[in-house]
Amino acid sequence: MSDEQTKSEQTAELDQSELAHSIIESLLEHTRVVSDLIALMAQTLDQDTTKALIQTPVWTAYLDSRRALEGTRAEVEKFAEIMKNLSDDDQ
Repeated sequence: MSDEQTKSEQTAELDQSELAHSIIESLLEHTRVVSDLIALMAQTLDQDTTKALIQTPVWTAYLDSRRALEGTRAEVEKFAEIMKNLSDDDQ
């Protein structure tokens, strides 16, 4: 394999990685916005409705998912750092 082919493949892999990172970041940002909206909506509910809401399996699943995404955010940041380092190494 020539140096030109290797460089072309590395560039394609980097482009795919950057695209994946961009997609993941967009999804995480959307999730953050939705979470903020849910919190705002919950604040507008009366106390009895809020109490009933937070005792549902749907609310529990929401909280579990939100906690899992916090770990995902750290993984995405680690991924971004790796991609940045790869990009810097190629230059």
